[in-house]
Amino acid sequence: MSEGPGHVLAEPATDAARELIAGLALRPWGQVAPSVYESGRLVADAPWLPGHHQRIAFLLREQRPDGAWGPPEGYALVPTLSATDALLAALADGGSAGAHLLAPVTRGLHALADRLLATHARALPDTPALDLIVPALVESINGRLSRLDRTTAERLPHAPLGLPAGLRPDRLRAVRAAVAAGATLPPKLAHFYEVLDATPADAGPTLTAVGASPAATAAWLSAAGPDAGPAAHAFLRKLIRDGDGPVPCPTPITVFERAWVLGGLRRAGVAVNPPATVLRTLASATAAEGVATGEGLPTDADTTSVTLDALARLGHPADPASLWAYETADGFCTWPGSEDGFSVTTNAHVLDAFGQHVAAHPGADARYHRTVDRLSAVLPAHQLADGLWQDRWHASPYYATACCVLALAEFGRGGVAAEAVDRAARRVLDNQRADGSWGRWDGTAEETAYALQVLLAAPTGAPRVDDAVARGHAYLHQPSGRTDSPLWYGKELYCPTAIVRAAILAACRLASVHLTGVDRSVVDCAYQATKAAT
Repeated sequence: MSEGPGHVLAEPATDAARELIAGLALRPWGQVAPSVYESGRLVADAPWLPGHHQRIAFLLREQRPDGAWGPPEGYALVPTLSATDALLAALADGGSAGAHLLAPVTRGLHALADRLLATHARALPDTPALDLIVPALVESINGRLSRLDRTTAERLPHAPLGLPAGLRPDRLRAVRAAVAAGATLPPKLAHFYEVLDATPADAGPTLTAVGASPAATAAWLSAAGPDAGPAAHAFLRKLIRDGDGPVPCPTPITVFERAWVLGGLRRAGVAVNPPATVLRTLASATAAEGVATGEGLPTDADTTSVTLDALARLGHPADPASLWAYETADGFCTWPGSEDGFSVTTNAHVLDAFGQHVAAHPGADARYHRTVDRLSAVLPAHQLADGLWQDRWHASPYYATACCVLALAEFGRGGVAAEAVDRAARRVLDNQRADGSWGRWDGTAEETAYALQVLLAAPTGAPRVDDAVARGHAYLHQPSGRTDSPLWYGKELYCPTAIVRAAILAACRLASVHLTGVDRSVVDCAYQATKAAT
């Protein structure tokens, strides 16, 4: 993007969006940044796969100066456990040739014992299956430490690691016992096969990915043998080749990526013309049970509702009746009958889907209208005291707040919904950083995009909005060489790069349209101030 103030108002989205949409078809499994957790599991469980040494090098590069891996706070626990366990496995396999791994393993063990595992379970983030993954990897690390040769053990801190207070291995043991006994478990547990010690029921020669996870797929292949799953083996080899060793997670995310990219761009007014093959994958959301994020995962209300919303915006509306399967006393769950907690973003997306339908069919059944009324009250009821929303599928409150504000501003009914939108916009306005960005830990382009979408969706009359939008827009145009931060909830935080890019393009388009009606001196001053702060 250009950095000159004379180009700030230029429309940047059309060409970039065209290129982004072309990539959806060229990379149908989705575009996700490399994962420390997943790459570590391949190092530990499948050293026979191509790219083994490149994955070890990736882990070494990604280690933080404090010995941990991954994002701040308790989000570092799972990737640090996986990387430390992986390097211990490589150290044991490499003999004297792996001596260079002693120092990073030592730093990782210290980070775990002194800080990360010393955190009470209540303070840890609610990432999926943390209560399965953490006990499994602590057990694995302790087992590897106990099996080290004497010379190596003397050079490493080798006291057994303990679990965080309040976290017990009971659920892991119960799930492993149930799988071993042949019990039918929820399909979403296949995503965590690498810690279950058993083969998922749907494994077979035509299976591409176990649980949309390279780690789960590699663990299954290691147990069953590469010849047992030629399609799965080819899937992993392709991912490894594309990433030059490291692998992403979750993958595939075909429908998830396409729905979020196309729906988000179209909502912002960006002209999109996706290939017919891309549209066909979205049409499966009209099935009775909805649609899944990608192959190997169960259907869910979040992906289904965003897909239905995207289809409507693309001129292919469908009845959202499939979402009734996810209705609960509190709103809508992500997975029927198997979810702990409430997701405000899932419910915001459900409001989008039903809102689209009743807007196009005012005479729709009263149940549809009652759902819009209900969610118009449910979402404000979950708004935090500071005016933002926080959700269990994204680490940043700006994502959750954008989802809720966009849905309530477009489809919400009543004064409570309007008041919630205004409160959120005012809080976002107050939270802008000196360089024009927004962010939970540091300013990021992704979070700045969500903040701009909030400000531009809310009909607030605050006089600072024009300046804030100009500074945020200028921040997104700075050639700073920023990398995308992992903020999305998976086994660890991850970054779906195409989805993030679409959010940024959507915000740029909305901001550029807004700023065409703003005094040019305001824009120029905001741009110069942002450039100086950056």
